[in-house]
Amino acid sequence: MNRIFGLAIAAVVFFLIDLYVWQAVKLLIRSSSVLTQRVVGYGYWGLTIVSIIAFLGVFTYMPAAPPVKASFRTFLMAGVLIIYISKIFSVLILFIDDIIRFFRWIASFFQSTPAPTQTPVTDNLQPVSTGISRSEFLAKTALGLGGLHVGAMAYGILSGAHDYHLRRVTLNLKNLPKQFDGMTIAQLSDIHSGSFFNKTAVKGGIEMLMKEKPDVFFFTGDLVNNIAPEVKDYIEIFSKIKAPLGTFSTLGNHDYGDYTEWASAEKKRQNLADLMGAHKTMGWDLLMDEHRELKVDGEKIGILGIQNWGAGGFSKHGDMEKAVANTQEYPVKLLLSHDPSHWRAQVLPKYKDIDVAFAGHTHGMQYGVELGNFKWSPVQLRYKEWAGLYEEGDQKLYVNRGFGYIGYPGRLGIYPEITIFMLKAV
Repeated sequence: MNRIFGLAIAAVVFFLIDLYVWQAVKLLIRSSSVLTQRVVGYGYWGLTIVSIIAFLGVFTYMPAAPPVKASFRTFLMAGVLIIYISKIFSVLILFIDDIIRFFRWIASFFQSTPAPTQTPVTDNLQPVSTGISRSEFLAKTALGLGGLHVGAMAYGILSGAHDYHLRRVTLNLKNLPKQFDGMTIAQLSDIHSGSFFNKTAVKGGIEMLMKEKPDVFFFTGDLVNNIAPEVKDYIEIFSKIKAPLGTFSTLGNHDYGDYTEWASAEKKRQNLADLMGAHKTMGWDLLMDEHRELKVDGEKIGILGIQNWGAGGFSKHGDMEKAVANTQEYPVKLLLSHDPSHWRAQVLPKYKDIDVAFAGHTHGMQYGVELGNFKWSPVQLRYKEWAGLYEEGDQKLYVNRGFGYIGYPGRLGIYPEITIFMLKAV
């Protein structure tokens, strides 16, 4: 019932956005022929109806489906997102005009009636056009900006979705044994294999990773969107990831099947078992609230992995106490934890001996700006730590921007990431 209510509210919001933008469209076609106005009107509202039906269809039909149908839903939802996010940009511009109108209306109550003004005329006494009105200018600007945004998001699908960026990060650790000085770790996160539409590009991303020849590999959750079969066609590709000291993984919030409907609790449990089996088939050591020991020339460090634990309304499957049990002997502890909010909520206040936490989850919202040291994304309204390296005292958190995508099958400004860490003793 809550889901239906939420979808109904969203549909109403979409309709109101369309109604608001339609006012600008009407303004621009008011001097066109009746036929043109009808064609534009039918086209505009026809697209609105199709978009809202598509939105409702995607979110009311999300059970297990063959990959082709899953891809179809992905692009259907992408179309809806592109249309409405772009219209929101238009709405923001149009709102400027309405704010001006509102304050002028308020001001009119405190002003006397102005004297009539003379309209400039030509020699034949016809009014002279003094240019477009402010409303028309803002309408054109709003629709133009919306159109540009549609183009940008389309570009993000065609080019950004698989534009893998290799990021190198040095982690300076006080208690790191000298045998581990210079050790490299590769991290991937948020693969979301159910969203992929270009297998060749994905294969190229993994080849890029393996050219780095990392000593250790970490995967920090969200192998799929909803169901274990999504990864079936990519097991061969991800099985190519090898590291001499170990390949370790953990689960993300999407891996439990919590976002789709199941015929029974047993089928949901079996889905999770199948997903865990996929990790094993690929040669990934899945850490379920437990730890592993890395040993080089008699020296040791600890690798810990916790099931998904997210602050707020996200699932809290993980048990940190189990993960840290019997790890006192390790001078350095590295934690795999999918959701970065776990670091601030539990790790910082309770587990001061966790040197570095590796996370993902946010994707950087797949949308934003990164220029040098400047970075911005709407996701930072929800997450304080959302991309890159963060430090507090001697503890560190790295948030990977994700390898895949979900919802919007593209990347605009925040690109898919392969991270290569080097551990340095200080």
